[in-house]
Amino acid sequence: MADASGLAVLAACAAWALITSALGGGRPDGVLLAILAVAAGYAGGRIAGALLPVAAPCAGALAGVCLAAAAPHVTPGPASSSPLGPIGATAALLSLSAGAVCCAAWAARGPALRLCLRLAAVGVMGCAAALGSTAGFLACAGIVLCSLAASLTRRALGLAGFALAAVLVAGASWAVAEDALPRGLTESLEGQLGAHRVRLWRDAGGLADAHPAFGVGPGRFGDASPSVMEGLLTDGRPHSALLQQAAEQGFTGVALLTAAFAWLLFALWRSPRSTAVVLTAGAALTAVAAVATLGNALSVTSVTAGAGLLAGIATARPLHESREPEGG
Repeated sequence: MADASGLAVLAACAAWALITSALGGGRPDGVLLAILAVAAGYAGGRIAGALLPVAAPCAGALAGVCLAAAAPHVTPGPASSSPLGPIGATAALLSLSAGAVCCAAWAARGPALRLCLRLAAVGVMGCAAALGSTAGFLACAGIVLCSLAASLTRRALGLAGFALAAVLVAGASWAVAEDALPRGLTESLEGQLGAHRVRLWRDAGGLADAHPAFGVGPGRFGDASPSVMEGLLTDGRPHSALLQQAAEQGFTGVALLTAAFAWLLFALWRSPRSTAVVLTAGAALTAVAAVATLGNALSVTSVTAGAGLLAGIATARPLHESREPEGG
């Protein structure tokens, strides 16, 4: 059931991207590539997680750290000097790496191996600090703490908490874009996020209000944003997956993006893996969702593929394990 619903959601996302592209003259290739990366990563994770429940997430974590360290150019956004640091692919890759290592620790049988893997997760936090990714460090620290508490939390309650956290981050970013917060709070958030990022968010909010049904077309934010046309340092994106979806594909696109994240949580809830593994993966995917809401992470294929891979590993049934009751 979870796989069928996921297939339906991803197919709907692809179809809507093509529809809005046809109506607005956009370029859907980036959206389609991200959808393909998620699907491929999820399928690969299901296979690898069934065969190698410990080695597969460890290999994925190592690849994520190497990608984050070898490609620092993917992180800077229009506000790279903000207190949060560059909010982008590095933070997302490190979050996925920390989550994968913690999942491997819970899947490991021996206490010595489990301890080593948890120390490796702390090492990922150190990598985030060394790379200057404040957002990545905070996300990794939160994932490690959530993983340690996962065995004491009910699955449904934990996943509901992650959904609530994602909604709060999304709501706060939308409120900033619409300038709907009290002045003092707005100024505080603008100081954390950076004035350039906030300007891009407000442009995206304005475009969503002006084109609520279909948006301006996939990949066309840079052509319609006043700040981009004025020469603001940017790559033509608002550096928020939520606001980019709203500006380029309308509110239906936002609903489909929300449905994709809800499907990941639903798949985790139905997973045969232990609750500790499920909640650890849920914490990592929620961190990626938050990073993507505040930055440009989902525009990098390695992030979308890595998110699908971690979700697939966490929902696979290892060959040597018996099934845990769903929703436990």
